[in-house]
Amino acid sequence: MAQSVHFLKTSDGIRLAWTRGGGGTPLLKAANWLSHLNYDHESPVWRHWVGFFEAHFDFIRYDERGCGMSDWEVGDLSAARWEEDLAAVAAASALAGKFVLLGISQGAAAAVCYAAHHPERVSQLILYGGYVQGWAHRGDEDGLRRYQAMSEIVRLGWGKDNPVFRQLFTAHFVPGAGMEQINWFNDLCRRTTTPDIAARLLDARAQVNVRTLLPLVRVPTLVIHAREDEVVPFSSGTTLAAEIPGARFVQLDSRNHVLLADEPAWAVFKQAVLEFTQAPAVERAEDPLFSALSPREREILAAVIAGRTNMEIGAALFISEKTVRNALTRIFERLGVKTRTQAAVLARDRKFSG
Repeated sequence: MAQSVHFLKTSDGIRLAWTRGGGGTPLLKAANWLSHLNYDHESPVWRHWVGFFEAHFDFIRYDERGCGMSDWEVGDLSAARWEEDLAAVAAASALAGKFVLLGISQGAAAAVCYAAHHPERVSQLILYGGYVQGWAHRGDEDGLRRYQAMSEIVRLGWGKDNPVFRQLFTAHFVPGAGMEQINWFNDLCRRTTTPDIAARLLDARAQVNVRTLLPLVRVPTLVIHAREDEVVPFSSGTTLAAEIPGARFVQLDSRNHVLLADEPAWAVFKQAVLEFTQAPAVERAEDPLFSALSPREREILAAVIAGRTNMEIGAALFISEKTVRNALTRIFERLGVKTRTQAAVLARDRKFSG
């Protein structure tokens, strides 16, 4: 099922790419680090996020300026543009009435600004792994130096064929990832933007400071944060929850900034979102194609979708790698695909239920 990608022009002439999928209650996600509308559905790092939100919401998302399918040749990448771009997508998507607003990582800052300034448009606010003050405003000199060092590494090594520089960044974001997820995230880094733009985006994130707006947010708010998040300190999440009036707070047991499909924290995240929004699932009927798979083959396909390697699948199911390989050969034949990525995309598009 091909997605439709739309484009809009911002007030300063930048072209932003956006898309929507699913149905039901509208939910708009503010842009966050490293997305690419063309690849997110295939990515073992992001596809379960997209799949979850499209299963329960009319899910609208976009690539931020300088990234993905949006314009890369951009003069102004400052945080001042984040809310403007979010508002432009909200207008272009012709949302009638109120919508749920989601802010992940630095997207929380844009979402807080929009919710504070346009409470009549936002029904509920969800902030995950978020912050409203960058490292330059956190009073942590050691943390700021580490962040600046990473920005310089990105500027010097991001575009090289050797992924060692990007892997440093990947390990920071998803320390619990398997090899397929690590390789995908490494590749996504290079596909999504240039070394110079990536460094400029990191610099802009360090400078953001919209903490004074938190008490002005007057919409129901859910804050979710992983206890051991290695990208955004846990204290940033508790600040959001403490200073937004009436906010609910959910703590997750994870080190990953981007939650992985098969970790327990992901199930807790989904439950928290659904309970908060009371959003019903969109009717999804699994394609009869999957009825040809045995229970064991379904388990293996679900693990492939989660981004696990043959070795990891074998260890989890107490079978050999050879057995996994043979099973994958049968699965691919029955589904009419040739690669793991094709199988994962087919499973998403044909509503594989796991």
